[in-house]
Amino acid sequence: MNDKLQQFLSDAFKPYGNFPARNDVEQELLANLTEKYNDLKAAGKSDDEAYKQTIESFGDVSEIMEHVAHEETKEEDDTRSIGRTIKDTIKTIFTDDSRFRATALMEADLADTKLQGSDFSMSALMDANFDKSELQKSTFKATALKGASFVGANLSEASLNSSDLQDVNLSNAILTGAKFQRCALRGANFSNTTLDQTEFKQSDLSGVSFDGLTLRGTMFNGSSLKGTSFRGTILEDVSFHHSEVKKAVFDGATMDKVTYALLKGIKANLDNVTVK
Repeated sequence: MNDKLQQFLSDAFKPYGNFPARNDVEQELLANLTEKYNDLKAAGKSDDEAYKQTIESFGDVSEIMEHVAHEETKEEDDTRSIGRTIKDTIKTIFTDDSRFRATALMEADLADTKLQGSDFSMSALMDANFDKSELQKSTFKATALKGASFVGANLSEASLNSSDLQDVNLSNAILTGAKFQRCALRGANFSNTTLDQTEFKQSDLSGVSFDGLTLRGTMFNGSSLKGTSFRGTILEDVSFHHSEVKKAVFDGATMDKVTYALLKGIKANLDNVTVK
């Protein structure tokens, strides 16, 4: 299995060539992957299951490369500093909590819990309660979340991909830097939600209300906005690339000149907005 994991790493780093710290990076990662694989085997997983879950925990190699490239540029002669950066980055990647992956937690009460970095992919979480929970950098991929409650929860930098979020309550939640991709969000409650730098990509936001919120750097890219309301909303550096905005409502909204120009260019109704 060591050879198989080594080959996986070689393939992962192949696009980056023979950068100076490559051997150190691969050896550190191999040790972590091997440890994770052995833990999964000890927990009763088959060889194939343990291998699959091990490589799924690997994350994005580009994140490691960003740190390595930065350190090599900043301190080319300090190999110890580079080594520390590699180990710290790898440690972060392998601290994700995957115990919730592919689990059934319908109506579960997980309010006020610390679940940063958890992986809830492929789980059934309908009507679950996550109110005031810490969920920064957590992953929800192909997750059933219809009717779940995240009131006051912290979902900063969380990743929500191909998930059912219909009728989800996100009021007073923090979604700074969170990414929603191909999600169903009809009926979602965003009252008093923080949405700075939040990205909605190819998601259904039809009929959703963002009334009265302040949106800073929020991105609506390729999303359905039929009947979506921005009444009284403050929009600062907000983008709507490839989104249908003709049937969105902007009455009473306040926006910067760039956002106004972009919306006007894609035929949004801006008859009753204030431009600053």
